[in-house]
Amino acid sequence: MTRPTDFRRRIRRAVRDFARGTRGAVMLEMAFAIPFLILVGFGGLEIANLTLAHTRVSQLGLNTADNAARIAAGSNLTQPQIREVDINEVFAGAAKQIAGLNFENSGRIILSSLQRNDDGGQTIKWQRCFGNLEVASAYGEEGTGATGTDFPGMGPVGREVKAVAGTAIMFVEITYEYEPLLFGAWLGPRTIRSTAAYNVREARDLSGVKPPGTPSLCD
Repeated sequence: MTRPTDFRRRIRRAVRDFARGTRGAVMLEMAFAIPFLILVGFGGLEIANLTLAHTRVSQLGLNTADNAARIAAGSNLTQPQIREVDINEVFAGAAKQIAGLNFENSGRIILSSLQRNDDGGQTIKWQRCFGNLEVASAYGEEGTGATGTDFPGMGPVGREVKAVAGTAIMFVEITYEYEPLLFGAWLGPRTIRSTAAYNVREARDLSGVKPPGTPSLCD
């Protein structure tokens, strides 16, 4: 006949064995789950960083086009001019805005002045660049459309922006090679592109960029 004391011992032993088995199962499950959780966590960090880079590049394009459209150097006796030094200051501001992304080596800003030519068509009157990434404008270089009416303007096909007579559009193209934080071997570099356009804010001398200043040419 089993005594009550023996029965209680057996119950306690069974509970201890069950607890040990549960702890082992939990440890095994965690061993499988932790790498997956780390992968998901780092993946979320990568996506957040890529989204932030897209946002910063987009805002950079808008601000650069807006700042270029506000340039007005001159006096009340002449139409305001745009000078090389003014463009360089716009690019200096852009460099401050995009600090931390290594943009000067991994990106390029192309600033174009879209105007009307003497034949009533569209032309890229002048073009300046910032950044060492070797990429050309998707719509043409300086002097494109100087004569005739074949050049449709700048922007996606069918949705090109066009300058009207007596004014200009500051058109900005940005290309940036994004380097992934953690998954570079899998994802590789990601090219971020953005465009923006603003009409100049007031009447301006449209004959070209004036000195002083060193031209930031698109070599």
